[in-house]
Amino acid sequence: MNLKMGSLFWLMGLCFWVFLFCCSFSTVSADTVGGNKVGGTVFINGKSPIGKIDDDFVCATLDWWPPEKCDYGTCSWDHASLLNLDLNNKILLNAIKAFTPLKLRLGGTLQDKVIYDTEDHNLPCTQFVKNTSELFGFSHGCLPLYRWDELNTFFKKSGAVIIFGLNALSGRSFRSDGSAVGAWDSSNAESLMRYTVIKGYNISGWELGNELSGNGVGTRVAANQYAFDTVSLRNLVQNIYSDVEPKPQIIAPGGFFDQNWFSQFLNKTAKSLDVITHHIYNLGPGVDTHLIEKILDPSYLDGEANTFGRLQSTINSSASSAASWVGEAGGAYNSGRNLVTNAFVFSFWYLDQLGMASAYDTKTYCRQTFIGGNYGLLNTTTFVPNPDYYSALLWHRLMGRKVLATSFSGTKKIRAYAHCAKQSQGITLLLINLDNSTTVEAKITFNDTSTSHHKHKLHRLHRLHKDHHRLRFHRTKVIQFPGGSKTSEMVREEYHLTAKDGNLHSQTMLLNGNILTVNASGDIPPLEPLNVNSTGPIAVAPFSIVFAHIPSLVLPACR
Repeated sequence: MNLKMGSLFWLMGLCFWVFLFCCSFSTVSADTVGGNKVGGTVFINGKSPIGKIDDDFVCATLDWWPPEKCDYGTCSWDHASLLNLDLNNKILLNAIKAFTPLKLRLGGTLQDKVIYDTEDHNLPCTQFVKNTSELFGFSHGCLPLYRWDELNTFFKKSGAVIIFGLNALSGRSFRSDGSAVGAWDSSNAESLMRYTVIKGYNISGWELGNELSGNGVGTRVAANQYAFDTVSLRNLVQNIYSDVEPKPQIIAPGGFFDQNWFSQFLNKTAKSLDVITHHIYNLGPGVDTHLIEKILDPSYLDGEANTFGRLQSTINSSASSAASWVGEAGGAYNSGRNLVTNAFVFSFWYLDQLGMASAYDTKTYCRQTFIGGNYGLLNTTTFVPNPDYYSALLWHRLMGRKVLATSFSGTKKIRAYAHCAKQSQGITLLLINLDNSTTVEAKITFNDTSTSHHKHKLHRLHRLHKDHHRLRFHRTKVIQFPGGSKTSEMVREEYHLTAKDGNLHSQTMLLNGNILTVNASGDIPPLEPLNVNSTGPIAVAPFSIVFAHIPSLVLPACR
């Protein structure tokens, strides 16, 4: 009886949805609707989620680079290091607090040359000195305990969730072939951990090393040795945190994905590793003059799905239950590129990455950087938020943990992602228009993906775009609206992001036509939506981004 009644309600819902959304629009997915406008269809499978992200999925990094760090003749780090960052800056504090919480990963290249000024360290606590003959171009540097105290006081005040990257090269020797050999000397790390516990500082995770996996960057460590050292880290944490719950996560290796290396590492750390981290700089060097061409090319963006897919497959075929994180992603390596990786255009790449990573069950995504270099969420000198800061904040507030399989039929210039809404019923849809002259009017259809070839995640490998025509023949799933709802009451909330004056290089972002900027007190501005009748399509202007929260759509996947 219950099954029959349920089927009846689903059928009634189907009729209602079709009446509202389909009667006024052609079912053809890419009809021209006048001028520089085209229609398109977003297909969402609302039956069950395809992934589940962390509540604090959005993460950013703080690095160690001193002001002397320069790339291609440009020195872009100023005082953004963990050692010299102005922790009294109001914008910095407010920008982190706005996330409640923001996950921060402390680390980067020089973390493997950091010495902690604890009781076991008897030498002077000196800072990094530029030396091109040294590994990574700098001498060893030291973290004074008073600075560690200052940082932790700030983190507690801001509510940040902290991941700390440990020096994984301590105790190793270097061979002529570029490899680092020998066991990790954990004594200095142990002293820092014990001090941290005594002081009551909350560290959510300890990560071992930075970019030493596979071929490494600067040097490398073999997978078997790295696994042995990770097990040692696990044992160390279990001992030091014996009276503390919950215990910090064990995270590694913080490097570029190499399938053979990661496979060996996972199988030898099955009971010790909580999170496996990989880094993404798929756009190439910051000096590349074709960065924007790559960002606006859907096929190029699709290429990173191969990495996500192979990593997911490697984890699933291993004995490990480790979660997958993107531990560092700046898009363009060597500090990014001014007026590209810190400008409006980079939100196309960044939000597409967040959507794609989620679709492959990535739990956390750490952006390089929160501040520092030319790819910071905040301006390195003024601390004023760059456009990607607001993109990250909107994602964090609107996109819930459950990820929905989503695809778009129509122009290839639209990127589409959907999640169950965050702290609200309904769904949130993210649409990115990479076209410079065409407005896309997108309607939404819900699929019954009962057959195996329909179970693709969004943008899973480049071939998905070739299969869009099949999706038109999906059976439409039913949408349940709240009891007593009227069409006039069915309102969605839209957040339209555009560049000031339409300039992709602009570092000023507009939300629904209004400039986003901090006030004189350093307060982050409110992010207010437009209320739009849900019965019409979503209009995505050229070179724009739209978040659409539709609270009236209650899907089985989101219950």
